Parts: sequence; C-alpha cells; structure tokens
Amino acid sequence: MHGLMVLDDKTVAWLLEVCPGSLSRRWTLMLFLGTCLLYCARMVMPICAVVMATTFKWSKTESGLVLGAFFWGYCLTQILGGHASDKLGGERVLFFSAASWAAITAVTPLLAQLGHSLIVMTIARFLMGLSQGVHFPSLASLCSQRVVEGERALWTSTMHSGVYLGTLLVGGLGSLMLELYGWESVFYGTGFLSAVWAFVVWQSLLKGELMPKQTLFSFGSPWSLSRIRWLSLLKKPPVCAMVFAHMCSCSILYLLMSWLPTFFGETFPHAMGWVYNVIPSIVCIPSSLAGGYFSDFLINQGYGVASVRKIMQCFAMGVSSIFILLLCRPVTFPSAVAFISAALGFGTFASSGATLNVQDLTPSCAGALYGFMNMCGAFMGLVLVSVSGYLIEVTMSWATVFSLITLVNVAGLGLFLVFGDANRVDLEDYSQVPHI
Repeated sequence: MHGLMVLDDKTVAWLLEVCPGSLSRRWTLMLFLGTCLLYCARMVMPICAVVMATTFKWSKTESGLVLGAFFWGYCLTQILGGHASDKLGGERVLFFSAASWAAITAVTPLLAQLGHSLIVMTIARFLMGLSQGVHFPSLASLCSQRVVEGERALWTSTMHSGVYLGTLLVGGLGSLMLELYGWESVFYGTGFLSAVWAFVVWQSLLKGELMPKQTLFSFGSPWSLSRIRWLSLLKKPPVCAMVFAHMCSCSILYLLMSWLPTFFGETFPHAMGWVYNVIPSIVCIPSSLAGGYFSDFLINQGYGVASVRKIMQCFAMGVSSIFILLLCRPVTFPSAVAFISAALGFGTFASSGATLNVQDLTPSCAGALYGFMNMCGAFMGLVLVSVSGYLIEVTMSWATVFSLITLVNVAGLGLFLVFGDANRVDLEDYSQVPHI
C-alpha cells in the first residue's frame, strides 16, 4: 500500500517511549534554540555595522556591500541543503551547518584585524550566508519525515518563533554588550553560545542516535530525489501556486524588515526606536504559535488539509494586507505600531499555510523543494527592497510601498486559493494515493 510502512519492534518502542508524537521533546527544544541562535548570529553584523563602519571607515555603500553579501551566500545553499537533508538526514546537516556559522561568528573580530577589513568582512558574511542557508530547508525535511500531519503546523510555527526570539535577544542583550564591552564582545558571545549548542546536539542527540533513520511513513515513491523530474514537478499547478505564494510571503517580510526602521524614523522622528523595533517581534512570537495550534486543531477536527492551508494563507496575506493599507493614510505613532504589529503577526500564519504545504505535496523531497522556494523568495526580496527604495525616492511617499506590498500579497494569495492543493504530487501515480 502506498504511503505506509511496517515498523519494526525497535522503532515502535522508540516511538512510544522516546517520541511523543513523531519527534522527541528534546529535539524540538534543541531545534527551537538552534533557530533562535541562528538569528542571533545573523543579526550580529547589522547591529554592530554602525560602530564597525566608524572603526574601519566604511562608507554607506561599503557597509551595504558587507551586509548584502550574506544574502547572496544564503541563496546558493538552499537547494543543496534541502537535498542533503532529504538524503542524509536533516539533523546531521543542521549540526555541521551550526558548527560552521558558530565558528565564523566567533572568529569575525580576529579576521577584522588582519587588514583589508572590507574584503575580509564581505567574504565572512558571504560564508555566513552559505552556512546558514541550509537551516530552514533542513527543518522542512525533518518535519516531513518525522512529524505526523496533525502536529506539523504547531511544530513548524514553534521553530519559526525562534526567529523572533533570537531577533529580540540579540537586539536587547547584543545592544547592551555593544555599548558596555565593544562590538567584538557581541560576536564572541554569540559564537560561543552557538558552539555550545552544536556541541550539545552532537553529544546528547546525534552521538547517541536518539533519532533513528526510520521515519513514520515510507514515501514509497519510485522517484528518488536524485531522479525527480524537477521540470515535471514545477509544471504542476499546486506546486507553482505554493512556490509563488511562499515567494510573495518571504519577499514581503524582507521588504518590511529592511524599510520599517526607515519608515518610522522619517515619519515619527521623535519616537523611541525600541518601541517599533521590539513590539512587533514580541507580537509575532505568540501569534506564530497560535497560528500553528489553530491549524493543527482544524485538521484534527476533520477539516481538509488543503482548506486549512488556504485559511491560514488568507490570514497571512489577506488580513495582514488590510492593516498595511491602513498605513497609506496619515496615522499616529501608536496606530502605526499597532498596524505593523498586526500585519506582521498575521503574516506569521504563513508558517501553517503555503510554507507548510511543501510537506503535503512533496514529502519525499520537501527539503530540496523548500530550499528552492526559499531561494526564490530571497531573490524576489532583494528585488522588491531595491524597487521600494526607488519608489520612495521618486514618489516621496510611503503609500506607494504599502500599495506594492498589498499588490504582491493579493497576487500570491489569489493564485494559491485557486490552484492550491494538499494531495501528493511526488508519485508518478499520485492521483491514486490517499492523502494521509
């Protein structure tokens, strides 16, 4: 029978004793902490960029070159990381990735003292992007192989909430360390904690083989990852709709994260920076978890998976656009913070929508396909950030940017609502395979 496998006694015992659900609590906690530290390490350079630019006499253009190098490296390893995770196991890929970006973070202050700081820091950021690019595709691969369908949304949302916690931690504690001990201390501290995380994962989880190679479901597909007909997959309407919706969600997030500080700084020059930098991230953590819980609740109550994915995407791209549109007219500072917080909060529901849909459609290659989606989203984000800057300069109005965000959201949501589905498409005869 397609889609199922017979578990041996050892695996059954492991499932009952070690893994409530389909993934151990220790793994869930460790992966959440790993995602948190990932974003701590990612955001160290942006936080220290102003001080480093003064120290090394970088211009605005040179600072932008250093910061932008991360995303070029980040795009390049998305598919590779997902492919390796599908073949070798996401937990192993995550470990080697974490060991790499922890080392890069920790040695950055030393590299900066070698001379030619601009070139060295640009290369370091590029390598940081390369090493971190595999993280989320690996999580997607792990989720599709280890987590049962009725728990995937909350699990994925829990992982993604680590993004916002990491941003908060490095924004708060990192800024304090920067002020008291200098920019080097932020790199050393984050690198050390990340290295400790990687060591604990190796000693207590990987070395002991807590997570066996068997999965809850055998994908039974005649298409192994190395033989998947990518062109054929990408021609399927549900896959195209999912990829496009994810691209739109990711690019809008990149756009907002890039330009919101400038928007608040120019529109409300006397406002306290920590308010608009911190409050939206605080809102995103519970909203992400609530979205995951709500999605799993609906599925466990018998609602169709495809319907639930579309409902969550409506919140992520439809409801959030309403709050974005409210910013097109003059508003007070508290209203602007509330609208942005609501928009970003509802935007986290995408973790239970199109973002999670890859595990419904293509569980046998979820990591690789998610990597492709993320790569496209990152490239589209770079384009939209540049286009938004041009629009602001030409029109002298933020309303054009918020209108662009709404247009992109509506396009992505519309395509997903029309063509989105949740039945597997990675089997040659997938129309006969019951959806589990």
